[in-house]
Amino acid sequence: MTNAWRLGCTRGQAITAAALFAAAVAVTAAVGSVAAASSAEQYALLQRPGWAPPPWLFGPVWTILYVLIAFAGWRAWCAGPGTSRRTSTSWYALGLVLNALWTPLFFAAELWTLALLEIILLDVVVAVTAVLFWRRDRLAGALLVPYLVWTMFATVLNGAIVALN
Repeated sequence: MTNAWRLGCTRGQAITAAALFAAAVAVTAAVGSVAAASSAEQYALLQRPGWAPPPWLFGPVWTILYVLIAFAGWRAWCAGPGTSRRTSTSWYALGLVLNALWTPLFFAAELWTLALLEIILLDVVVAVTAVLFWRRDRLAGALLVPYLVWTMFATVLNGAIVALN
């Protein structure tokens, strides 16, 4: 068996896994994108703290984060089979679902308090996933740190918006 990129999967498995992780993250991004179709206007109308980022920043940041999230999932999965792979992949999948749900809750439904509770749960899930990934492949865990930092920032911003509106 030939290891792909020094990981515990064959080249064929690595390519298949990369496609699946990229597709899963793309679906997550697409759900958020559809729900956020008019979010720039909504965001501009909300009372926000002075430190809130401008609307144009979210697209580039999320693009980078989604690439990191997909790469992290791929690295962790290719670190080899076993119970830890199933566990970490389950947490990862839960994180993608929660990520996809936040934008419709916040923007489409304007349920800012529920979105705040949901993103707090997302923070916990991303942190647990990062730890589980770290145990399988240190780079995979480290790749989730920017995502965790951004979601924690978004949590504080969501809380501030709830308080101000």
